[in-house]
Amino acid sequence: MKKISKQFVASPYLVWAIVFIVVPLFFVLYYSVTDANGNFTFEHILDIVKYKDIMLNSIWLGFIATVISLVISYPLAYIMARSSANVQRTMMILVMLPMWMNLLIRTYSLMILLQDTGIINSVLSFLKLPNVHMINTQGAVVLGMVYNYIPYMLLPLYSIMAKIDHGLIEAAEDLGANKLKVISKVIFPLSLPGIASGFTMVFVPSVSTFYISKKLGGNAFSLIGDVIEMQFKASNNYNLGSALSLVLMFMIIICMAVMNRFTGDDDDGGVLI
Repeated sequence: MKKISKQFVASPYLVWAIVFIVVPLFFVLYYSVTDANGNFTFEHILDIVKYKDIMLNSIWLGFIATVISLVISYPLAYIMARSSANVQRTMMILVMLPMWMNLLIRTYSLMILLQDTGIINSVLSFLKLPNVHMINTQGAVVLGMVYNYIPYMLLPLYSIMAKIDHGLIEAAEDLGANKLKVISKVIFPLSLPGIASGFTMVFVPSVSTFYISKKLGGNAFSLIGDVIEMQFKASNNYNLGSALSLVLMFMIIICMAVMNRFTGDDDDGGVLI
């Protein structure tokens, strides 16, 4: 009876997963290995070679954005985890507040800041300093990725660090470990699961993004997400678009598998000796 009740409770999710995950993935796979006439072919998957430079550039920019997010989030997450409850709540609201706005609005706000006649250059002009061209550059795209996805790095890190037993840190200090040793031998290994989770949650959307690159990068360059969108919307080439999506999905799965290697079976991490 309990088994039947559990299956009944889980049935809405199973239906949702089948309709909105399994079925779309089936169509992506089908279009990837067929041509416009429905004939079986690997031609479109092999066409990924034509876009290898765009793919590599997308991975590189996504990696840079992820590393920057980690560098910013790591000390902030630790400060949050060691602050009082009131400070934690306040800082959490400040982190989540931008996420309450739509991605389009957040990206347009960056455009206003980074334009040649935007707020930043207006301030520089007021201070009699030379203007800086920021919009329609790879740097602007990376900044957009970091701004939009940094909470996905910060929250897993904060969640893990808040669980770290402060007694372990005190024990390390009592045994003569300096601040650097405490960070490298205690805090860092215990926070590896949060780093792995945050890395995956930032890297995956950064690599596959298309709206951020379109608005902040202009037509100066394209990422793989832009190419996929163009195949589906402009060229109506569902076969090539699906093939590119399939290859990108496999690359993301590989990335997630590599990141999971750092977490191991123990989600609480461990202490390096």
